[in-house]
Amino acid sequence: MSAALDLDVLARLEAVIAARRGADPDSSHTARMLSRGAIKCAEKFGEEAVETVIAGAAQDDAALTAEAADAIYHLLVLLAAREVPLSAVLAELGRREGVSGVAEKAARSDG
Repeated sequence: MSAALDLDVLARLEAVIAARRGADPDSSHTARMLSRGAIKCAEKFGEEAVETVIAGAAQDDAALTAEAADAIYHLLVLLAAREVPLSAVLAELGRREGVSGVAEKAARSDG
């Protein structure tokens, strides 16, 4: 599987999430999450992130894969709730590419 294909999946998922913004919350989980606002979306992402950590530490690869997919989906919902495009996240990753993690952390301000 190529990296381009992976990004296509994320772009399509981001588009589906955007399209569901105005959908009936009773008929769409995504619309329901978005209708609850960014704070609830952040809480749900946090829950899924914890489940991913648990799967990574104590479960099999299939469980980790499933939980990671849930976490990525809920991260994209949170980004949509805050109107932050995936392209902004990808640009930030690109900016960090080739930069030492130690150097990148040192360059961040504490305030």
